[in-house]
Amino acid sequence: MTVASSPPDSRVPLSAPVITARKGGKPPLVMVTAYDFPSASVADAAGVDMILVGDTLAMVVLGHEDTLHVTIDDMAHHVAAAARAKPRALLIGDLPWLSYHVSDEETVHNAAKLVRAGAAAVKLEGGRKRLGAIEAILDAEIPVMGHVGLTPQSIHAVGGFKVQGKQLDAARTIVDDAVALAETGCFAIVLECVPDAVARMVTESVPVPTIGIGAGRHCDGQVLVYHDLLGLEDRKLPKFVRRYVDLRASATEAVEQFVADVRSGTFPSSDETYHMTDQMGEAFDLYADAPTVAVPPAR
Repeated sequence: MTVASSPPDSRVPLSAPVITARKGGKPPLVMVTAYDFPSASVADAAGVDMILVGDTLAMVVLGHEDTLHVTIDDMAHHVAAAARAKPRALLIGDLPWLSYHVSDEETVHNAAKLVRAGAAAVKLEGGRKRLGAIEAILDAEIPVMGHVGLTPQSIHAVGGFKVQGKQLDAARTIVDDAVALAETGCFAIVLECVPDAVARMVTESVPVPTIGIGAGRHCDGQVLVYHDLLGLEDRKLPKFVRRYVDLRASATEAVEQFVADVRSGTFPSSDETYHMTDQMGEAFDLYADAPTVAVPPAR
């Protein structure tokens, strides 16, 4: 497998305006999800441009069936953990379901909670119906990433995890929504599970970068879930996921070997044990062999 070289790494953190300026540029932008200090550290060391602390943590970290089970407090907790890695990549916090659906005041409060936890931008799902929420967040000087196509927080409304925009009217809606997001001020837009022709139309219609996941190669960048690309789960993966390594199998094999070594008595070995010096060992043996003197009870 050929690994593409990463651009030179300057430790100056990337910002939302820098990401926007990469529209149409080469190489394409790269975003990976991460949910804690170790995964953010790995992603940043690999040279990604953006780290998304996504609400997918509900599924890949917490074991839920969908993304609807995480709260803003859950997200802030994980954003803070990822932020401790001090990544050069732009750190984006995902606004979870019901955190930007009630009122502008609550929306801004929740976005600010992620920024205070360490995010430099937030992401939210939806098209034109979310413009009010986006405007309120932008008015608080917080950069916003949009997200159209398949929006997992709407799975009950759309009937599950399905490709969106396959029909002409639906495709037009996605394009119109993306244009509206860009005009409102989103610095980038995620396109999830849409035909490549739709993604190409969106990419050519908006002045900000499009980040595809299951949207083909015509986007300005790509994103994958950390656990998917590293093979940390055994679930059936969508067709758009490329698994680069099977860490789950390797990790299971390693733990199985540890179990076997403990049960066979080969762990810990002498080299993995702290020892006294010979002089101290002899003194300790003498102490252990000394007769025990009975101590009379206190009166």
